[in-house]
Amino acid sequence: MTAIAMLSVAPVVEESMAEEVAAAVAALDDFDVSYETNPMGTVIEADDAETLFAAAAAAHDAVDGDRVSTVLKIDDKRASDGTADEKVEAVEEQLGREAKRER
Repeated sequence: MTAIAMLSVAPVVEESMAEEVAAAVAALDDFDVSYETNPMGTVIEADDAETLFAAAAAAHDAVDGDRVSTVLKIDDKRASDGTADEKVEAVEEQLGREAKRER
């Protein structure tokens, strides 16, 4: 089985959030997960949802601030081992090209 999540953790502040977002991403290194950060969040992949929940909680706790916003969306694939990369590849196959566009 594979569990994939989109995680967004950030302090609610007016100035740059980069330092605190970096702390949240660094907290993921303590867990058996793979991840890729993009401008809107971090995609995390693990063997089970429990690991994703624990990693997301650690990322949330790593952010220092009076107010922290966390969004977590999980795809818990209990009957298959499909990866995040395979999900993207399936879309690209239908598109007939890479699912990326540069301006």
